[in-house]
Amino acid sequence: MRTRHIGSSSDLVPSKPASKDSGRHQTVLLHEAIEELSIKPTDTVVDATLGGAGHARVIADLLEDKGTLIGFDLDEDAIVRAQVALAEVKPQTFLIESNFRNIEAELTARGVTAIDKALYDLGWSAFQLEAGRGFSFLKDEPLLMTYGKGSDKGGLTAATIVNEWGEGSIADIIFGWGEERYSRRIAHVIVERRKDKPFTRAEDLADAIKSAVPTAYRHGRLHPATRTFQALRIATNDELGALKESLSGAWKLLAPGGRIAVITFHSIEDRIVKEMFLEFERSGSGTRITRSPKKPSREEIVSNPRARSAKLRVIERN
Repeated sequence: MRTRHIGSSSDLVPSKPASKDSGRHQTVLLHEAIEELSIKPTDTVVDATLGGAGHARVIADLLEDKGTLIGFDLDEDAIVRAQVALAEVKPQTFLIESNFRNIEAELTARGVTAIDKALYDLGWSAFQLEAGRGFSFLKDEPLLMTYGKGSDKGGLTAATIVNEWGEGSIADIIFGWGEERYSRRIAHVIVERRKDKPFTRAEDLADAIKSAVPTAYRHGRLHPATRTFQALRIATNDELGALKESLSGAWKLLAPGGRIAVITFHSIEDRIVKEMFLEFERSGSGTRITRSPKKPSREEIVSNPRARSAKLRVIERN
């Protein structure tokens, strides 16, 4: 085993003992993404979103001893899961506990001046719903929505947003990043409720959101808090800013002929990827491999309904 867990410093430290996680995560567009990356046995490949390590394990199996796999995740639990999944693989493997927005800085600090392939799976992981940090509106958990353990200490949390931000700002993020049509009604109820008692638990916020929307909307296909929780998660973690910064950093390190593949599940994220790839192509530095995004097959959608909104975009460095 040559897997190394690299924390926030540039030193290599031994992998920690790991235990199996009871959660489950079903990887989406796995074969399509791997096929489009066209991985060679000696490549240096970055998995920017380790998550359940589904992609990472398949990538590792395509690499030989001279290949390198580098995985990123801000969640320590994801690093531990990856250590288990990659325990006996052939390539040299490094796991970096950091936000993927730091990809350029983290790799440069470790002497990695070029990469051959990079994969981003921006899908929601079932493991995150079990993290106990308020991502689920169905559980009585602290209203944090931060990805890394301890990253809420002194930093932005979902509770900070709903308890301290102005009504207009709350409504704007719920509408803009959650695409929630009742954003202003929800924001108003949040601000009124917090006057009596600050929101500290996810379940309490979900109840407030439910009370703010029309009766018919409460019994629709989606839980009425779904879009608001999504928006708060994006805002808390600056997910869109992190995506832009990460793709820019990976592009700078990408060797000629190298490829970046991104799987999105949200229209706003897909728009960012589309526009950035178009800009790379217009500048003459890249060529889009997928002129239109690839989507899951009917069979995959039937077996995994959450795959319905997935889109895969791939670009190659000139």
